[in-house]
Amino acid sequence: MVDFQDERYSPTGFEKSDIKVQEVIETIADFDDPNIDRDGAIVGVLEDDSPYPEVRSAVANTDDPSIPCNSFRAWVIGLSWAILIAGMNQFFYFRYPSVSVSSIAAQLLSFPVGRAWAKVVPNVRVLGVQTNPGPFSIKEHVLVTIMATVGGYSAYATDIIAVQRVYYGQTYNFVYQWMVVMSTQLIGFSIGGILRRFLVQPPSMIWPANLVTCALFNTLHSQTYAGIGTRGGVSRERFFLYAWVCGVLWYFLPGYLFQGLSYFSWVCWIVPDNIVVNQMFGYESGLGMSMITFDWAQITYIGSPLATPWWAEANIAVGFAFFFWLIVPTLYYTNTWYSKYMPISSRTSFDNTGASYNITRIINSDASLNLTAYEEYSPLFLSTTFALSYGLSFASITATLTHAFLFFRKQLWVQSRRSMHEQPDIHARLMSKYKQVPEWWYMIVFLIMFVIGVIAIELWHTEFPVWAFVLSLTIAFFYVIPIGMIQAITNQQVGLNVIAELVVGYALPGRPIAMMMFKTWGYITMYQALTFTSDFKLGHYMKIPPRTMFWGQVVAAAIAGTVQLGVQAWMFSNIPDMCSTHQKDGFICPNTEVFGTASFIWGVIGPQRQFSSGQIYHALVYFFLFGAICPTIAWLISLKWPNSFIRYVNFPVIFSGMGAIPPASALNYVPWAIVGFIFQYVIRRRYFSWWTKYNYVLSAAMDSGLGISIILIFFCLQYPKNGTIGLNTVQSWWGNTVFLNTADGQSLPLLTVPEGSTFGPTTW
Repeated sequence: MVDFQDERYSPTGFEKSDIKVQEVIETIADFDDPNIDRDGAIVGVLEDDSPYPEVRSAVANTDDPSIPCNSFRAWVIGLSWAILIAGMNQFFYFRYPSVSVSSIAAQLLSFPVGRAWAKVVPNVRVLGVQTNPGPFSIKEHVLVTIMATVGGYSAYATDIIAVQRVYYGQTYNFVYQWMVVMSTQLIGFSIGGILRRFLVQPPSMIWPANLVTCALFNTLHSQTYAGIGTRGGVSRERFFLYAWVCGVLWYFLPGYLFQGLSYFSWVCWIVPDNIVVNQMFGYESGLGMSMITFDWAQITYIGSPLATPWWAEANIAVGFAFFFWLIVPTLYYTNTWYSKYMPISSRTSFDNTGASYNITRIINSDASLNLTAYEEYSPLFLSTTFALSYGLSFASITATLTHAFLFFRKQLWVQSRRSMHEQPDIHARLMSKYKQVPEWWYMIVFLIMFVIGVIAIELWHTEFPVWAFVLSLTIAFFYVIPIGMIQAITNQQVGLNVIAELVVGYALPGRPIAMMMFKTWGYITMYQALTFTSDFKLGHYMKIPPRTMFWGQVVAAAIAGTVQLGVQAWMFSNIPDMCSTHQKDGFICPNTEVFGTASFIWGVIGPQRQFSSGQIYHALVYFFLFGAICPTIAWLISLKWPNSFIRYVNFPVIFSGMGAIPPASALNYVPWAIVGFIFQYVIRRRYFSWWTKYNYVLSAAMDSGLGISIILIFFCLQYPKNGTIGLNTVQSWWGNTVFLNTADGQSLPLLTVPEGSTFGPTTW
């Protein structure tokens, strides 16, 4: 459910990870280095290296300050990527299936561009700056990658803008939109800078996902690297080109010529009118037991299966099968929550006639709740998968905290204590040569963004009081250090958006715009702080001057956010039926729909009318308890049988891994797990040298090739002539309509409400 775990914001950092993070965590937890004394001081022979073996294996313990970093070339390439990637990801964000240029793809794509610049561009001086200072350096590459990705994913606040436009008829000008986006994105940055003394400089704050990124940087810039062992074959650059061309050409089949290959619900095609079969095997509104798709966009919708460690994929796959192939049918066919009157899976909400919930019937002109109209209309109902995803989001909060405490409490305590007064390691000593960023720089950023936020909520009608704005930031400030320490050590992040929704739902009931803003500032402030802190740690490992990092992140994030707003405005002005469920080119805004539904639940109606005692979905509250119990049971079993299978079970990953549902479905989870098993388990174990050399190159090539193909199809075949190209040939033939002409494609419920009747409680 994007409302809880948005695809843009992975809590575990899987998109950066190509190692068994669980093994790294276990290594860290069990590691008792004789070169560290009880006070955290580094002693003995490792004074010139990190005291942690995993850091020593991935990060160089030397630095050459003369290597170019803050160069004209790096800024041009970095800002160009910040514009292109941010614009492209924002364009795809409103489409289903979507695709995004991941951090790994940006890292790999930047490398050949930088090398080409070094070979082709003449070295001339422009205002005293060299245009080509020589070979493309590793430090330039790091800076380019950080600038390309710091604002690459769609800004969380853009969904506020879209929901206001689509559901509440509020289309405010670009100044308002820019202020909201900039404030939500950059306030977190100011906090992240202040936190560097707790989460960046201490050696014990490892940030495991960054170790993989460092290893890939070092690998790409090694002049002798040619694979592992005797692995030869074509170069990675040539392999990337071949895979990229194949990715561009292949998507024309499932994306335009034969869309049935994308929604390959072949069982439903055989019995299109059997509702139960369609609910089990369908992809549009079913549980996806057909299991197959030939569309890379569908496979990678929740992230590349080639970039997620197999242990995590296995946990998520098992969790999906249990909750959505066992629990969901049980709840649905027992008519729990009156579910038979709705599709078994949907990302929207329903009223007591089975129709989509008409939010305009229960709100006043200022988008606040009209209680009388609500009591005369209908309570809000959710499909079974949507309701269960809320329960899993509740469970993930307590499961993450409980798991971290039970399994890593000793390590968390020791390393948290060390981080306060431990001696600097070799990396901190090398970084001390560079000028640090003054604290007042961060304070200036905070004050500017705070003032901009206050102006936005006061000058435009938001019903969001300043005291609530301050409260949302206070929640983020309170949690950011402990959650940051948990993430820096265990690679797990606790999301604050559900907590923020609960708080604002009770504090400001009936105010959906205020609810969305409270959630965004409360959640994204912390998230952005930890994102920037993680990038600072990457720069710390790779010896990037802190002031260069500061300006690169601030400028790139501001430019990327502005570009995203521009792309979003263009799309709403030029794409017909934007955000309609029947938009012909796939721009149905699935994430915005989920975000909007969350605003109905938590903002307009409020949690007291949805989850309090006596309400329809009160049982979901017990998932908080369920989330705390599961890791406790696993911990007790591990004490009794330390070598049992339970050591591979990670309940926070299981619960939070379901967070993309909805809008994601089995179509995105099951093929993702199958492809992940092939590449991350079979090939990685049997053909490790091939996997090492080509796996991430293949992922980057397919992702970028898919993105280019979608752009070509849309702007060459779908957007021109008002979408009439191929209307009577390609668009209307059997292969592009068969999956829609089924009970699954039409989202039919098992029971139909008779005309003039309703279902559900008589009072609410």
